[in-house]
Amino acid sequence: MKKLTLSLFALVLMLALAACGSTKEEDKPADNAAPEDKPAEESKEVTIKHELGETTLEKNPEKVVVFDFGTLDTLDELGVEVAGLPQTNVPGYLSKYEDEKYENLGSLKEPDFEAIHALKPDVIFISGRQSDLYDQFTEIAPTIFTGVDTSRYMDSFKENMETIATIFDKEDEMKTELNDVDASIEGIKAKTAELDSNALIILGTEGKVSAYGPSSRFGIIHDVFGFKPADEGIEVSTHGQNITFEYILETNPDILFIIDRDAAIGDGSAKDSIENDLVKKTNAFKNDKMIYLNGEYWYLSGGGLQSFKEMIKEVESAL
Repeated sequence: MKKLTLSLFALVLMLALAACGSTKEEDKPADNAAPEDKPAEESKEVTIKHELGETTLEKNPEKVVVFDFGTLDTLDELGVEVAGLPQTNVPGYLSKYEDEKYENLGSLKEPDFEAIHALKPDVIFISGRQSDLYDQFTEIAPTIFTGVDTSRYMDSFKENMETIATIFDKEDEMKTELNDVDASIEGIKAKTAELDSNALIILGTEGKVSAYGPSSRFGIIHDVFGFKPADEGIEVSTHGQNITFEYILETNPDILFIIDRDAAIGDGSAKDSIENDLVKKTNAFKNDKMIYLNGEYWYLSGGGLQSFKEMIKEVESAL
């Protein structure tokens, strides 16, 4: 009897073990499972659409070449390393990039393609000054245009910021930055909405002046910040509408925003020529509303994360 009982117990135990083994094998995915049944690996590639085309590249590229100072200051703010750039007329607040550890790749308007090719970059960022050379850049590496479209400044600016954030996995940081930018702009707009004063934007260089209105290169002052233009009829142009000092007096702006190009490129200052006897008769001069904007931010690197935040502060000073 005891022998029969032991035999039955052994049989039950064997069946239980066999059942457990069968269950474990069933839990394992079959080697011949269809590809769609297996977890897909996250793609490391990203395709970016921009004004000059569509560019596919690997995320988090290591060798980064930058021909747009706005993009350079954005990468600097995000802590992204740069391999090379044009070291001519680098804005003072980005002067660390003049160090020899960064490859000097010519100038903004005259890239050193031989040096760029030798560097073997993983990505190249360009803007308006190099747009005609886009095809030559693309022969070397994936190239992305990050120039700002001034006719839709904020949308264009945010698209560029989000593009950079996507490429370098900085989406959360960028979202916070852009929320802060929006809040600052809303604060300024609340004030300009109640402002009776009008404003004129001029650029001074080599004794000459040009004016900028809405939708122009510096039209963000009107379009985004809400300052009423002193002249609604200024032609939209990258280089501005050529004007005389008599025109400034006739327009008689309450606020005069001034970009000193000479100071921006290290060629003296346009201040003495601008503050002449005619301009001194304007409301802007009489009311101490001659607002000199930092040309490094506005002329050399506008549209970057750092420069745009500084531009906001400078415009706010007029209020």
